[in-house]
Amino acid sequence: MSNKVLCLIVDNSSGVLARITSLFSRRGFNIESLTVASTDDDFISRITVSVHGNDQIIEQMINQSLKLEQVQKVFILEPELSLFRELLLVKLSASEKTRGSIREIADIYGASIVDLSPESMMLELTGKPSKINGFIAILSEYEILEMCRTGINALERGVPRHTVHKVK
Repeated sequence: MSNKVLCLIVDNSSGVLARITSLFSRRGFNIESLTVASTDDDFISRITVSVHGNDQIIEQMINQSLKLEQVQKVFILEPELSLFRELLLVKLSASEKTRGSIREIADIYGASIVDLSPESMMLELTGKPSKINGFIAILSEYEILEMCRTGINALERGVPRHTVHKVK
């Protein structure tokens, strides 16, 4: 069993995301991370899904997705040929005592302080999922008030080498 990142190129129309997530849940496929955004073409959206499974399960996910009329392409984003990024926003309890050390940690990781109040600090960090995980682990010694992170966004490096295409 391994983690894979799938990219689905779909029609930009209402209900497409619901159909895809419904398809995955009906088949018992677990989605670990999901991002959806429009592309440079107003009629096309890109869905990036991080899933866990063996090769047979991943192949089933791809084949089932391709059966949906709104799905144009599905392909696996290989880690060595792609860039993966996530965004983290984290709000920490911060007193005058702790602000300096939190700022040092933020500087080391390349995070930005995006909000400051007398009782809290909010940090923003973009990076590989492993970097985000490491940053959260270091910050866990402080009181995390709120936190949210996007799912994985990813693009292939260079000219796309999409491995699975749907013919319409």
